[in-house]
Formats: sequence, C-alpha cells, structure tokens
Amino acid sequence: MNPLLDLFLTFARIGVCTFGGGYAMLPILQLEVVEKRNWATEDELMDYYAIGQCTPGVIAVNTATFIGYKHHGLPGAVCATAGVVFPSLVIITVIAAFIQQFAHMPVVQDAFSGVRIAVCALVLQSVWKMTKKSVIDLPTAIILLATFVAVAFFGISPIVMVIAAGAAGILLGLLRRRRT
Repeated sequence: MNPLLDLFLTFARIGVCTFGGGYAMLPILQLEVVEKRNWATEDELMDYYAIGQCTPGVIAVNTATFIGYKHHGLPGAVCATAGVVFPSLVIITVIAAFIQQFAHMPVVQDAFSGVRIAVCALVLQSVWKMTKKSVIDLPTAIILLATFVAVAFFGISPIVMVIAAGAAGILLGLLRRRRT
C-alpha cells in the first residue's frame, strides 16, 4: 500500500472511531501508532502530546501532523492531518444537518449522556498512562500536583502552567546533571 494512503487511512480510522476530542483519541493513537505500526515509541508519543498541548490546535490533529511529518515529511503531515480530520468533518456536517430534528428526543439525550461518560473514562485512562510514564520521582510529582492545583482551583492559565512546568523541568535537569 502507498505509505501516504496508509497514513491517511490509519488516521481516518482513528478519527472515525473516536468521540470526545483529542484526549479521547489518546488510547487509540497509542494502540495504532506505537503498538501496531511502530511509527513512534511511547516516549515519542508522549513528547508529541506535550508539544501538541503547547501549540495551537487540537492535540490529535497536532500529533497526527507530527507523526506524518516524521515519516514522510510535508506530504506525510498533510495526509495524516487530513485523515484524522476528514471523518469528523463528514460526521459533524451530517449531524449539523439533522440535530435540530432529533436533539429534543429523550433517547438522543440519553445516548449523549452515555457517550460523555465513556469519554471521561477514555480521558482518565490516558491521564493515568501519561502519569505513570511522566511522574518518575518526587519533584515531577510536585510539578504535576502544582500544575493541577493552579489550573483546577486557582484558574491560572494552562499556557502559563505549561511554560512554568517546562521551566521547572529544565531546572530539574540542570540540578540533576550538576549532581553527577
């Protein structure tokens, strides 16, 4: 199969199978990109997630772009990005055309409630996997907790906290290298 078509179809499958946005896609990205296709290691995927959080746009789209670019340059980036976006574009267009006719129905509202709960579970699974991989010692646990508390309870901008956590990571790295 043409590698660009493979990128497009793989990311289209990820896009069509995922509800709830970028975070809900993380387990499927992990399965397809790391475990099945070996297009990235777990560490690389974690780096893509981190960069995807720090750059404008949806994390899954950014991750697709990074992976496509890594394997096939600009054409790969375009194909992977188009693949992950295309199913959502089609589905949203169809839903938008009919949502007003069905949104009031109790069965539709109940389905949305169930989907929201499933999405929460997918997001929690992704957070758990990322936490196990990223929190390696007490200082990184402190960065995690400080960032969570700052954003969740004090309303500090996530952008500010990403920059602050990056700076803290650099400082930790310098201190660790100085000790050795």
